[in-house]
Amino acid sequence: MRPEILNSGYRPGTKLLFTLVRVFSGRPLPDAAKLVFYRPDFYGGPAKTFTHEAMRGPSQWSVGDRELMAAVVSQANDCAFCVGAHTATAEQAYRDAPKVRAVLTDLDSAPIGDGLRATLRMLTKLTRQGTVSANDMRQVLAAGVSRRQVEDALAVCAAFNVTNRLADAFDFERLTPDGYAAGARFLLKRGYR
Repeated sequence: MRPEILNSGYRPGTKLLFTLVRVFSGRPLPDAAKLVFYRPDFYGGPAKTFTHEAMRGPSQWSVGDRELMAAVVSQANDCAFCVGAHTATAEQAYRDAPKVRAVLTDLDSAPIGDGLRATLRMLTKLTRQGTVSANDMRQVLAAGVSRRQVEDALAVCAAFNVTNRLADAFDFERLTPDGYAAGARFLLKRGYR
C-alpha cells in the first residue's frame, strides 16, 4: 500500500525540483527517485552513495554487467518496477537488447561469458535463499571471477535487495517502455547520485 506521504511529504524546494523535472523532461519523476528525496538524511543520502558506488564505482564488471545483475536480482525478487528499469538500462549499456532478454529468459543458454553466468547464478541463489555456500563461491571463482569482482557483485545484490523491497512496499508505479528508456538514459548519464 502506497503511503500518501510519498506523494506529498516533501519540502518546497524539492517539490519545485519535481515540477522542473516534469516540465523539462515531459515525465514525472519516477517513484525510485522520489523515495531518495524523502528523509534524505535517513535513507536517501546513504542509499544514493552506496548504490552509485556499487553501480558506477571502479570495477572489473562493466556498467552493463552491473545493470544486468540488478535486473537479475530484481527478477529473483519479482520486483516488476526494478526489472523494467534495470532491463532497459542494461539493454542501453550493452547496446544489445537480445542479449539482456536472453539472460532474463534462460541464463543457461544466454550468450554471456562463464564468469558472468556463474556470478548471476550465485546472486539469484543468494537472493532467493538468503545464503550461498563455500562451494557456490568456489564455482564462481573457478569460472574466472576475481575475489574483487565477487565483492562488487555482492554490493550490487545488496543494493537491489533493499531497493526491490522498498519498491514493492511502497508500490512504485510501473513506467511505460518509453518511461523506462528515458530513466535508463538518465542512469547511464548521471548514475545514482
